Amino acid sequence: MPKLSERERKWFVYVLLATSFTFSISQSSMTTIYPTLMHRFSVPIASVQWLTTGFMLIMVLMMPLSPWFLKNMSFKSFFIGLQAIFIIGTLIAINAGNFLILMAGRLLEGVSVGLLFPSFQSVILSITKEELRPEAMGKVGLVMGSALAVGPIVSGIMLQIFNWQAVFAFFLFILILLTILAFIFIKDVMPREAYKFDFVSSVSLIGLLMILYSLQTMTRSFNYQLLIVLIVGIILFSYFVHRQFSIKNPLLDLRVLKNSRFLLGMFLTAGSYIGLIVTTVLMPLYFQRILLMPALWSGLAMVPAAALLSVLNRRSAKVLKKFGLKRTMLIGSTMILGGFAGLFITNYLQQVILAMIFAALVESGNAFMMMPAVTYANDALEDDLIPHGTAVVTTFRQIAGVIGVLVVSQVLTFASAPKTVSIFGMLISFLVCTVFAAILFFEVMRIKSDK
Repeated sequence: MPKLSERERKWFVYVLLATSFTFSISQSSMTTIYPTLMHRFSVPIASVQWLTTGFMLIMVLMMPLSPWFLKNMSFKSFFIGLQAIFIIGTLIAINAGNFLILMAGRLLEGVSVGLLFPSFQSVILSITKEELRPEAMGKVGLVMGSALAVGPIVSGIMLQIFNWQAVFAFFLFILILLTILAFIFIKDVMPREAYKFDFVSSVSLIGLLMILYSLQTMTRSFNYQLLIVLIVGIILFSYFVHRQFSIKNPLLDLRVLKNSRFLLGMFLTAGSYIGLIVTTVLMPLYFQRILLMPALWSGLAMVPAAALLSVLNRRSAKVLKKFGLKRTMLIGSTMILGGFAGLFITNYLQQVILAMIFAALVESGNAFMMMPAVTYANDALEDDLIPHGTAVVTTFRQIAGVIGVLVVSQVLTFASAPKTVSIFGMLISFLVCTVFAAILFFEVMRIKSDK
């Protein structure tokens, strides 16, 4: 494993974070162009939302595989390979003649994003001294949280000036530049501990995808075939979990779940992420379909939230160090609860300024929850378990995000007329989010002080 100079380390981290930032933007950018895609491909909102839900499902499926790739492959080859997969998926999406081809491109993008997200966090943690990890993870939080908030802004601007393909072309251009830089600055910084790929575990992991897919589809229509898919999925995933505890070199070392401190951090970061991802899905729809704002302005309306999240993510490490986990989490959960409650109360007023303020409050609260919780969880693990711990946290967080988007999307669909988004549907959606945020707040209140 080569030792990096300070200059090499900076450029290494810059390219790693910039690629992750671009990948993360792609996760949330679709929400702003939902209405355009509904019209272009003549599909209802329930179908077009699969561009986000399906993307996240594939991410979840890939994340548990990341520790094996980190320990068995050259990190440089692995990283550049993920960039290439994303570029191919983006090219497919740009040239999509129908919705299914567009979906295929998005799923391919999801493969690369799912493998990179836990991997780049593991690398950052592994090359950073423990006392500096809160600050380093603050940068990771800045990348992931801010990018999710920036996604609708970028897609809104591109859609206003060009067309929906330009959103994907933007990703393509940036990734080509970053791939060139990766050849120069990315090094093999992770130690390798080669072990055989557990094919049986990888196959049984498909059970998780079956569970999430069947739950998603059952919310629209129920049949016995879906019930069978759900049951088989539960059996397969249960076997996956059992196998990880029983073999010598598990695909995903679930022993980390026996650590109570790790478990707490995992649940807190997942709860925070639900609030963030649901906001990035709901707000562009609210601005465009309820307030009748153009795509550009609906994107720009998310700028205050993105800006605040960026600023506060950098400060969260200092807050965590000074006040400890409980107080930091109380700040974040209070902001998330206040933001969703505000959106629920002011829904019928249809005031863009109020919507912007409360959306910003929700996203700002994420800065004091997600990455501090990840740092807290991984600090409880030995260094050799960090790739597994990061993969577990990231996978669980994405599962929570998928379920959160699934629930809110279905609430919005059922409370609105087919192929529309109604103000009543938004009201019920904000109510569900407020109830969730209240539960999150009271769970944080139960935490024993760590100071």
